[in-house]
Amino acid sequence: MAKFTQNIILFDLDGTLTDSAEGIVRSAQYMQKKMGMPIWQAEDLRFMVGPPLRESFRDGFGMNETQIEQGILYFRERYFSVGLFENAVFDDIKETLQTLLAMGKRLAVATSKHQSTALRILEHFGLTEYFEIIGGDENTSARNTKAKVIAYVMEEMHADPKDIIMIGDRKYDIEGAHEMGISAIGVLYGYGSMEEFNACGADGIAKTPKDIVSLFT
Repeated sequence: MAKFTQNIILFDLDGTLTDSAEGIVRSAQYMQKKMGMPIWQAEDLRFMVGPPLRESFRDGFGMNETQIEQGILYFRERYFSVGLFENAVFDDIKETLQTLLAMGKRLAVATSKHQSTALRILEHFGLTEYFEIIGGDENTSARNTKAKVIAYVMEEMHADPKDIIMIGDRKYDIEGAHEMGISAIGVLYGYGSMEEFNACGADGIAKTPKDIVSLFT
C-alpha cells in the first residue's frame, strides 16, 4: 500500500466527515414540492450528496438558470433551518482527526457546501477545533467549484502543492484536487464507489476512517 507524506490534509465534509444524506435528500424533496415537480424517492436523490448544488440541479433535474436560482432558494429554505442537522459524524472520525494532529499534520476542510453552513455543522458536532481553515462556497460564487475551494484553502494555508492532499468521497474531490495539482484519496465509506475512483484516478483509497491514518504511517 502506498504511503503519503504530505503534512497538510484537506477533508471534504459531506460523505467524508459526516453522513449528511438525510438532510440533503429531504431538502431536495421539499424543493421539488415547492416547484411543483414530481417528488422523487430518496434513493433517486442521493446523487445530490457531494456535488455543488448548481451542478446537481442542472445535470440531475435538467433545470435552466432561472429554475436553478429558484430551486436553490427553496432547497436552502429548509436546509438552513432543519436539514443541515439531519446529519451524523461517521464512526471513528474524531479519533482519526486526533491521531493525525498528534502526528503533526495540519488539517483543513474544503467543501462545496456554503462556508457558513459548513461552519455551523462542524460547530454543532464539535469538530471545528481540529481544523485550521474551513473553506467552502460563498455568496459571490467565486468558489463555486471544488477546485476553487481547494485553491482558496491552499492560499490561506500558504501550502506547497507537493505538501498537501485532499480526502473525499466523490469524483468531484479527486478531480478538483488534480486540477489544482495535488494528490487525492477517495474514501469508500461515503457516497462514492471504487468504480468512480478508478475512473477519476484517485491516488489512494481508504475503506474506513481508520484506514486514512494507515495511509500516512
